[in-house]
Amino acid sequence: MRAAHIAIVVSLVLFAGCAPRFQEAGPIIGPPRLAENAIITSDGYRLPLRTWPAAGKPRAVILALHGFNDYSNAFDAPAKWWAASNIVTYAYDQRGFGESANRRIWAGTDLLVNDLTEAAQAIGRRHPDTPLFLVGVSMGAAVLMAAEARSRDSAPDRTMPAVAGQILVGPAVWGRATMPLLYRVALWIGVRSMPGNRVSGRGLGIVPSDNIEMLRALGRDPWVIKETRIDSVYGLINLMDEALAAAPRVRVPALVLYGARDEIIPRAPTIRMLDKFGAPHRVAQYANGYHMLMRDLQAKIVWRDIAAWIEDPDAPLPSGAEIEQPILLASRPSKDNRKTTKEK
Repeated sequence: MRAAHIAIVVSLVLFAGCAPRFQEAGPIIGPPRLAENAIITSDGYRLPLRTWPAAGKPRAVILALHGFNDYSNAFDAPAKWWAASNIVTYAYDQRGFGESANRRIWAGTDLLVNDLTEAAQAIGRRHPDTPLFLVGVSMGAAVLMAAEARSRDSAPDRTMPAVAGQILVGPAVWGRATMPLLYRVALWIGVRSMPGNRVSGRGLGIVPSDNIEMLRALGRDPWVIKETRIDSVYGLINLMDEALAAAPRVRVPALVLYGARDEIIPRAPTIRMLDKFGAPHRVAQYANGYHMLMRDLQAKIVWRDIAAWIEDPDAPLPSGAEIEQPILLASRPSKDNRKTTKEK
């Protein structure tokens, strides 16, 4: 019995010595600002920035946030398409991703939210008379939700500027409240015993998109993270916890887009988020859509819906993919009934 006690004590000591590693904010050096190809945050951190100017006079501005392990280049194709509709798009590499410093090290929800707030403030100052819309993909959508909810209790300099609407694409809301116990236990053990170990999705059989050429290109892209630290996964779960809990406090009108074949974010937490959503919102489910809706083979359908909603939030979506009740997300289309939303 004594040996067992010793083993438990040793295990606890080992766990205590393996804390997750997160980035820390630097000292405040000045207000956030736009620089050439970057957003400089108040603590001097450089967020690599990509900009796609509108073809003519901008009728709307989009600030876009990429998903987990991705970076701002994710919006290259849709932003070029939106530019032809006189929409200017900005997208930056979030801390720890893409070409940002301390790549692979999770920044933490506080920093991710602060960066979004400051980026929106800086871009809002550049376009004071043009409506600002936020687009978040997966993890990016979770950051949008957390930031919008937090903004209500923040000091004036930490408050989001006026936003005309937000588009949540496959929002990452798979928090612990909707996660199997086995997953939670495995994460708890992993982050305390080997937080710096890296894992990948290889071998899981998960299909993120039907655009195989695009997936192969991501595999060759050096700025896309292929193997993830366990403590980054832990940090992402923390963010998804907050995003799901923030749903009732979201007040900015939203367009929520979901792929019927999404194998990464389950339907149950998405339905739970929508049931609790505090803002006016519309929901579209794409029968042939995967998690990477913005880059699937039918991606232009999604881009067109976003542009149309920005133009008129009350008009029918061109795709006809809108659903009136979130519970419909629970029904995956049959193989013989997949083109029910004019996806042609």
